[in-house]
Amino acid sequence: MSFRLRVLGLLMLVAMAATAATAWLTLRQANRQVRESVTAGRQEVSRITGDLRAYGLAHGTWEGLSPTVRRLAEDTGQRIRVATENDVLLADSDALQGRAPRPVSDQPPVLVDPRPLVRIPAGQPPRTSMKLTATAIAQYRAEAAYAACLTRAGAEVTARPDDTGVPRAGTARRPEQCKQPKGEPDPQTPKDLEVIRACEPEQQFITCLQRVFKERVGSAAPPRLVIRLGVRDESPPTLAAAPTMAVAGGVALAAVLGALFLSRAVLRPVRAMTLAAGGLGEGDLGRRVPVSGRDEIAQLGRAFNRMAESIQAGEQRQRRLTGDIAHELRTPLANLRGYLEALRDGVVEPTPELLDSLHEEALLQQRIVDDLQDLALAEAGALTYHRVRVDLRELLEAAGTAHRAQADAAGVALRLEAPRPVDVMADADRLRQVVGNLVGNALRATAPGGTVALVLGRHGDCALMKVRDTGSGIPAEDLPHLFDRFWRADAARGRATGGSGLGLSIARQIVTDHEGTIDVESAVGVGTTFTVTLPVARPSPADAG
Repeated sequence: MSFRLRVLGLLMLVAMAATAATAWLTLRQANRQVRESVTAGRQEVSRITGDLRAYGLAHGTWEGLSPTVRRLAEDTGQRIRVATENDVLLADSDALQGRAPRPVSDQPPVLVDPRPLVRIPAGQPPRTSMKLTATAIAQYRAEAAYAACLTRAGAEVTARPDDTGVPRAGTARRPEQCKQPKGEPDPQTPKDLEVIRACEPEQQFITCLQRVFKERVGSAAPPRLVIRLGVRDESPPTLAAAPTMAVAGGVALAAVLGALFLSRAVLRPVRAMTLAAGGLGEGDLGRRVPVSGRDEIAQLGRAFNRMAESIQAGEQRQRRLTGDIAHELRTPLANLRGYLEALRDGVVEPTPELLDSLHEEALLQQRIVDDLQDLALAEAGALTYHRVRVDLRELLEAAGTAHRAQADAAGVALRLEAPRPVDVMADADRLRQVVGNLVGNALRATAPGGTVALVLGRHGDCALMKVRDTGSGIPAEDLPHLFDRFWRADAARGRATGGSGLGLSIARQIVTDHEGTIDVESAVGVGTTFTVTLPVARPSPADAG
């Protein structure tokens, strides 16, 4: 799968998650609104029943109820149909509002009972409470209803006639088990019957009296109402899908547009790098990609440009190496050819001096070829090293002895500064090759009367070999190219200024293979110092003994 599709798929996943979250939040809000609407509907039903019951209590009849029904319908928006339990229609909000009555809802009807609930004072003696209830009712009816209430309550009922023969109902409890009644006893009631009634549960007694009151006043109160609200097949409050879909669609569209914009922003530099990489593969080493910002894409672009610069620089070095090899070999080979042709044609006499010069020229070409072979083997990691314990002070002494004659001929003082020996594990012949190259370059760069010093020191676990001269120095702009192949500070590339130009490249590779470094410091007119750093060899068991 392409990077573009992966990015787009990831962003689409984010978009769908955002859409789902938006839909969930919207549905949650809508459900809360529906619950609030249901609560408001219950409150409307409570208001309608309350107002109608209050009308029945105040008027004692349902006549003149229509204005109240019309007002409640307008305030609540409900369709209200009011009828008695016998299905006698009293009022219909549709008819009152001038429209044809619609079919009533299938919802269960709401009952409204206009009869009042009698209030019996708590803590009163039973006889006093009975008198309050029986004021509008015959005494016998009251006693009979009372006995019925006690029977329904599960009490053991007893009756004792008074002086007129009217039975007085009570419970069969022994007087000594009951507390004395509150207040003054009724003089018309025997004392023991008063005590028995005082023992009856007060709440059951009050409930019985309330039921008696309702039964006796029912014929005078308005009949109960049957109220139906709403319209048949009316849709319940539901969630409006359009706003939810609009919000979800808007979020999804915004996410998709953001994904497209992001994919274009991300893929633009990637496409540029793809085209540049294709150009590099076709040989256009000058191709680069524009870079801006500091994000990962910008870092990738900078890394690509550095890679392209490295490839271009390597290609340039390769071309320069080819040119340098051709330059180094063309002139001496042309000289050899010319002299050989002249000798063959008899134009030049084969004198010993001429033969020695031709032999020296052949040796120089052989040395160049050998140096190229050594450098190629070293860079490929195929150069063989025979590592042994090497005393660097002895190595520097040997290098000074080998170059003493050259130093004397050039009028340069060659001295050794090695106060103590320092051992390393290295190939002695390869290290002598490195030191010999550095000393030879220093002698050639130093004018008569100057000095070349071979310095040996130690810093921690590292051995330091320095070749310091008081020669002409190297300009700062030439220092980065000092270890390049065939490079010479002299642009004329004359042989008087140096050898093949491969010595420092070989020396750096040899030191690197010995896990060391080679550095150079130089100032024009002051001199140059090459520093070779190598790890010190561990003490041998013999040294420890």
